[in-house]
Amino acid sequence: MSARPPNSFQADGVMVETGYPETEVVSQSDPTDHALAAIASIRDQPEAHPEPERAAVVEEKPIVPELIEADGYHKVGPGPMTTIRIKWTARRENNGDYYVEETIGENSALIVSGPMGRDAAIRFVDERESEARRQFEQLKSEMIGRSAAASLVRRESGEI
Repeated sequence: MSARPPNSFQADGVMVETGYPETEVVSQSDPTDHALAAIASIRDQPEAHPEPERAAVVEEKPIVPELIEADGYHKVGPGPMTTIRIKWTARRENNGDYYVEETIGENSALIVSGPMGRDAAIRFVDERESEARRQFEQLKSEMIGRSAAASLVRRESGEI
């Protein structure tokens, strides 16, 4: 049996270098090893600094709201699982009023907002999706920050 390099483990016959001295393989058959290795390799990537965009002369055309079909207009919120993703769908009644149906997952009860006009229904869907995305990104950022802070505290206290 050959010696393994430090900070590595073998998964499906492939030697995986983690790059973290504090990394410890739980077991060879632990399915989380693959996920942890993937996360570690992503976090090891240096952040790319995109080149600043050069000003281009582009003729701007305003978006005309009449081009969007409001009946059936929908957006889906962010999230890792479809069972907790929020979906907003605008629908038109026979009398011309619009309602926005909000669902969480696929089998939840509808939350209906309305009546409202066509433009208001589209704006409602866009604003709800935008706010959900903002909150999701903020939560994701906080989770990453806490994870990094906890890792730093562990290193400074000598825990590995």
